[in-house]
Amino acid sequence: MKSISDAEWEVMRVIWTYHETTSKEIINVLGPKKDWSTSTIKTLLARLVEKEFVSSYRQGKHYVYSSLISEDEAQFSELKKAFSRICQKKHADLLLKLLDDTLMTQADVQIFSDKLTEKKENTVDEVYCNCVPGQCLCMHHGKEN
Repeated sequence: MKSISDAEWEVMRVIWTYHETTSKEIINVLGPKKDWSTSTIKTLLARLVEKEFVSSYRQGKHYVYSSLISEDEAQFSELKKAFSRICQKKHADLLLKLLDDTLMTQADVQIFSDKLTEKKENTVDEVYCNCVPGQCLCMHHGKEN
């Protein structure tokens, strides 16, 4: 999947919220938060159309934009991309740190608890480093295989 810049992500969040929207509606939403001109919004929309994250059609004088990718799919893709750049031996520790920083309801905690119970039946003896030698401090990179 192609990458979405931080600015494009802001625009996508508006599109996901409205399902279909115009550049004017996006400016109205982001105006108080960002100091972007109409041309900036239109440039971001053109990039998103070019990257095939957004579709557009003309309705009267305006273009209407809608997402070609779900918000959940995009969010998961971004997380997978971030984790792919980190040694997989560190993933569990990072998830624990994220868990500590994440606000949750009792229902959320129960879902996590159920998932961990499920996960117990599908574990590995050891998580191996997936880095190129010299990219991390894992001990096995210094040994002959």
